[in-house]
Amino acid sequence: MKKALIVYGGWDGHEPEPCARLAADILRKEKFEVELSASLDSFKDAGKMAALSLVIPVWTMGQIQGEQAAGLMGAVRAGVGIAGWHGGMCDAFRSDTDYQFMTGGQFVAHPGGIIDYTVNIADAGHEITRGMRDFEIRSEQYYMHTDPGNKVLATTTFSGAHGGADWISGTVMPVAWVRRYGKGRVFYSSLGHVAAEFDVPEVRELTRRGMLWAAR
Repeated sequence: MKKALIVYGGWDGHEPEPCARLAADILRKEKFEVELSASLDSFKDAGKMAALSLVIPVWTMGQIQGEQAAGLMGAVRAGVGIAGWHGGMCDAFRSDTDYQFMTGGQFVAHPGGIIDYTVNIADAGHEITRGMRDFEIRSEQYYMHTDPGNKVLATTTFSGAHGGADWISGTVMPVAWVRRYGKGRVFYSSLGHVAAEFDVPEVRELTRRGMLWAAR
């Protein structure tokens, strides 16, 4: 049986525990053995980390310490998959650029806050997005700094009409991507602001497929 570790915490506004439990339910239905932890010290257990198929960080902002970061990134580099969404993965540990190098992106803004926008499927041939179509969402439209080496699966285009940021009109921004870090697979989606957002079928399915793809 594949093992997954979900570590949750950080800023409460992203509902880390409800989102973590939702992900755990999805993975358990896929026959994973899932451990939920509210401590970053879980990353320091080398034996536990080496036995994982997948790790999911759900920890907006906050700080990660040296041994914790080394345990997480070392496990992924060695082949453990990592998957996550929204600020829980790519607005975590803002001062740790090594962590950002692993995840492939960092949140910088969401002009206008909660708005209506379109998610466009950029790669309909990838196993994660195969058969999916463009869809509408009401959420934070994440403006991100991203790694050009990412394999982009979905995008969104900024209108420039929100948040007084007219200069970003027409900017096409990655929403979901995959990449490799060492031997580990990395999946990220900027969707999933709060737990209720996973009630949107496309958001839930994209996340489910991404987690399964990342797991070794």
